[in-house]
Amino acid sequence: MPLPLRPRLLAGALLFLTPLAHPAQAQTPSQPELKQVARFDHQVTGVTVSKDGRIFVNFPRWTEDTEVSVAELKDGKLTPFPDTEWNAWRNAKKDQVSANSHWVCVQSVVADPKGDLWVLDPAAPAMGAVVQGGPKLVEIDLKTNKPGRIIAFDEQVAPQGSYLNDVRFSPDGKTAYLTDSGAMGALVVVDLDSGRAKRVLDGDPSTQPDKSVTVNYDGKPLRRPDGRGVEFAADGLALSKDGETLYWQAIKGRTLYSIPTSDLTGWMTSAVVPSALGDQGLSRKVEAVGENGPADGLIISRGTGRMYVTSPQDNAIKVRDLGAKGSELKTLIQDERLRWPDTFGEGPDGTIYVTTSHIQDSAFYKPDAPAALPTELWSFKPAP
Repeated sequence: MPLPLRPRLLAGALLFLTPLAHPAQAQTPSQPELKQVARFDHQVTGVTVSKDGRIFVNFPRWTEDTEVSVAELKDGKLTPFPDTEWNAWRNAKKDQVSANSHWVCVQSVVADPKGDLWVLDPAAPAMGAVVQGGPKLVEIDLKTNKPGRIIAFDEQVAPQGSYLNDVRFSPDGKTAYLTDSGAMGALVVVDLDSGRAKRVLDGDPSTQPDKSVTVNYDGKPLRRPDGRGVEFAADGLALSKDGETLYWQAIKGRTLYSIPTSDLTGWMTSAVVPSALGDQGLSRKVEAVGENGPADGLIISRGTGRMYVTSPQDNAIKVRDLGAKGSELKTLIQDERLRWPDTFGEGPDGTIYVTTSHIQDSAFYKPDAPAALPTELWSFKPAP
């Protein structure tokens, strides 16, 4: 039976849907208007919008054991999704609640081309140890709001030290592509029909943090109290509109990489998942597309075909015309309110949504910061 919704949960998750005025940040004529859609009392990362306009967000358990990990933004409030029972996992209850059938530490929510919602759970609270049986990709039928397929990942796909980060789906709905931004970066390819998954480019330079890059914020290197900097590996992920090219990059990196998806999916026709995909040969298929600088979220718009890039160091959203000669990166929006722009989602009308996760303000980097970190959801409408 679903657990009763605690009154203080909704009281602490009230959202402001009216765009807030901010006179200090006047928009330039060429800059799309940035609108605040919602403000949260907890640290948000992922956002997605379904084909019928429903908005979903997720809250990873990084610096707090938050009561809700996945929610629908509905009627101005956060409604636990698909219900309170799936959100019932807590550190204190980890021996009483199944990690396979509850959200442990959700990092990403993505609506697929068919209109269903997929939830990616790396099951590594505080980006620490992976909870046994927790890493999974879960499909939810948005017609019934009921979970369907649960694709569990074993230690071959999600070993200790991993942190599955983002996911994209092929246009035919048969393949999922994931990034792993953990201690050993990699990509993961999932055959959705069979549920089989394969970890690829594990340890390849294209999926690793770039040692020559230092992520800065507020004019200085962003470091933890013990001196560690930002070390996230392969993170942002995007798929071309035709599904033929996959793009990714590390946050602690500057280079955007790509590979033909046909080079990642050949093993699916085999009855047995190979123990290796010949990563040395696969590495030679990887191409450097261009330099983004340190970046977090990526998305290729269904409407414009452009790639949008979040640039945390610059409080900015940038755009890359992939079909243009030289694939030049340009700043689209720069606004001090975009404090660590994180993840993109696209609405059916072409509106782009982006979360600001305030990572630089979190207890990881500021020990006196509150465990419950206020964050926001923004939107803008790109020009045609």
